[in-house]
Amino acid sequence: MAASCVSNCAALSYRLFLGGRVNLARRRVLWKTAAAELLTVSGSQILRLRHTTVVTTKKNVATLRRETYTVDFIKKQIEEFNLGKRHLANMMGEDPETFTQEDIDRAIAYLFPSGLFEKRARPVMKHPEQIFPKQKATQWGEDGRPFHFLFYTGKQSYYSLMHDAYGKLLNLEKHKNELQAKGVFSEEDKTKDLIGSRWLIKEELEEMLVEKLSDQDYAQFIRLLERLLTLQCGAAEKEFLQSFRRSVTIQSKKQLIEPVQYDEQGMAFSTSEGKRKSAKAEAVVYEHGSGRIKVNGIDYLLYFPVTQDREQLMFPFHFLDRLGKHDATCTVSGGGRSAQAGAIRLAIARALCSFITEEEVEWMRQAGLLTADPRVRERKKPGQEGARRKFTWKKR
Repeated sequence: MAASCVSNCAALSYRLFLGGRVNLARRRVLWKTAAAELLTVSGSQILRLRHTTVVTTKKNVATLRRETYTVDFIKKQIEEFNLGKRHLANMMGEDPETFTQEDIDRAIAYLFPSGLFEKRARPVMKHPEQIFPKQKATQWGEDGRPFHFLFYTGKQSYYSLMHDAYGKLLNLEKHKNELQAKGVFSEEDKTKDLIGSRWLIKEELEEMLVEKLSDQDYAQFIRLLERLLTLQCGAAEKEFLQSFRRSVTIQSKKQLIEPVQYDEQGMAFSTSEGKRKSAKAEAVVYEHGSGRIKVNGIDYLLYFPVTQDREQLMFPFHFLDRLGKHDATCTVSGGGRSAQAGAIRLAIARALCSFITEEEVEWMRQAGLLTADPRVRERKKPGQEGARRKFTWKKR
């Protein structure tokens, strides 16, 4: 009995094992067929779905970036600024049409007095263009593709500008070579008048391009413009170069030039004054003469025995190449001989400005002939022997 039960149990377990394997094999076949159908039917759709989701996420990052200050926002701020300026002008009793930014600042300081040391914390009223920084417009389309071919350089405005400038340089060199081949080109260098203007500084160029530039980028751009400046430019190139220059007030125009006067004999002369330390001098320079110069009624060679003082006095005539062409009468008081020579030199240089051109006046200003020397003797300090010298230290 026991043997028959064991054999029956073994047979039953074997049948169950075979049935489980058959079911498992059938299920595997069903899974494989279902997976094959899924791949064949919707495989392309899944791939297309995966591709479109990746593209849309990248596109959304680029196109859905909102502008900080829109055009409508800036227009609204300008309207509010103009309205506030009109009200402020009425409060101050001024004409709103002629109310300038200086008047606005003065009115704000009067109506809202502030004792804050930090100027940026004080109340201000500026034009929106000065407060809200410039920003670039959208540089790509709805499909996420950039408009400009230099977009991925990171500085598309800068490299586009460099591309245009270098193209102009190549065209000018090509035109120059053609003229040289025909024998028409003249080697006369027409120096361009750049007095009274300067190149844009780095910050101004960044504001124009609305991009951050390195010092190397800025220096490379200025070198390219200077190469363009050495060639014979046409009207278009001159206008291109001029757009990167800003006018500067010539300091010589601020110089007060004494008007020419005439004596009883009709001889033109000019008078001026000069200072150096405690010495004060007054010089009368005649338009024509033989180079005779008197100081306090004495010839300058006798009044100044030191050669350096004589050279100081004669330097303005030597600088302008006018030695022996003017007569001068000087009166000086105070100070020593060196200080008196410096005061007379300044007075003569200022008087000579009445007989020379504006360009020569600018040369004299750059050479320092029209600037007073502010140096004075340094005072002695208490507790020491002189201005800088200390007492000799002794141990005992």
